[in-house]
Amino acid sequence: MALFMDSRLILRRVTDLRCLTPRRHRVKEKWAATRAKLPPTRLALQHFDATYGVQLGPLWPSVRVAMLSERKYGALLNNFSYDAVQADLQAQGCRDFISNRVEEEEEAQPHLEQKSEVEAQESSNDVSMKMFDGQQMNLSPNIKCLVFPRGDVTRFKSARPDTHGLLSYYLMDAASVLPCLALDVQEGHSVLDLCAAPGGKTLSLLQTQTIRFLCVNDMSVSRTRRLRKVLHSYVPKQFLTDENLRVTSFDGTKWGEIETNTFDRVLVDAPCTTDRHSLMEDDNNIFNKIRVGERRRLPQLQLDLLLAGIQAACPGGEILYSTCTLSQNQNQGVVEQAVCLARENHGIHLQAVSLRPLIRMFRNTFHFAPDLHLGEMVIPHLAANFGPIYMCKLKRLS
Repeated sequence: MALFMDSRLILRRVTDLRCLTPRRHRVKEKWAATRAKLPPTRLALQHFDATYGVQLGPLWPSVRVAMLSERKYGALLNNFSYDAVQADLQAQGCRDFISNRVEEEEEAQPHLEQKSEVEAQESSNDVSMKMFDGQQMNLSPNIKCLVFPRGDVTRFKSARPDTHGLLSYYLMDAASVLPCLALDVQEGHSVLDLCAAPGGKTLSLLQTQTIRFLCVNDMSVSRTRRLRKVLHSYVPKQFLTDENLRVTSFDGTKWGEIETNTFDRVLVDAPCTTDRHSLMEDDNNIFNKIRVGERRRLPQLQLDLLLAGIQAACPGGEILYSTCTLSQNQNQGVVEQAVCLARENHGIHLQAVSLRPLIRMFRNTFHFAPDLHLGEMVIPHLAANFGPIYMCKLKRLS
């Protein structure tokens, strides 16, 4: 009898404990079924931790913090606008990072001439930004992009239309201007912007006011529609004629079949994982589980686009490949494959053009990744929270 009573007491205690235990811990199957799914931003962070932690090593923690913080913007001045806003922005503490740096180099030039021949040679290797892989590089004096000083995270106000309805500046990641500067557009050039939407780099190219003919393309019809709206908000109608500008929505990977050996300069700002957006926005996030296949196909799409851009360039022309991701597979890996396939499949020989002079010029504004074996990359940094922007320049030899 005592044993029976003890058994009943034990069962009562177990029952009491079960009543106190939340139901989800008792029924594991139901707990697993109702567990909240990881949002795309969390999936992106997990992927980047695993990939970039190895790729960037000790740099990754600081880059990670910066990418999860509010990014900095630049104000690309619109030369077509009648509003003179540069003085007002400078009064707020902004500076044009392009023209200021060029002026500093010109002021330093007389001092270089006073040095000995050996010292002058060494200084020209370290300081002079005029030579671009043995060629003369002239930064366009018409591209102006204002930024707040390092460490200053002040936001720009939205631009207002002038008396003609044109906006006075375009807000964008200031590092996105660098590929347009590196492209080194000269007077009378014909230029192809193969993946042009949303339009920031297209506007930067138009600010040079030296392009004879500009073709802007994006394979997405909706993105092309948005691109047209941007152009009409910043550029007068007389500059949007078919003689000067053509906007298309072709499949960019087929461009080599549409126009070959045509353009003096080609910009391939390829679709990528857009790392910052992937970390900060769940909407239209490529790390959404339903877009896994699309994300895995990105390197092949990028390769096909770059090969098409290479074919579209004329012999002696130059191609600038850029992305807004830190991924080696989407950056150096794509360029290396494109160089090999262009030679093997199309008989096109290419030479990588050094961007180190441009990097040295703007190292006080941006934070650059060290020791890339191919191309250059702006990496986010809390004091200079621009990027990521990868860029690699190729010259078509044949």
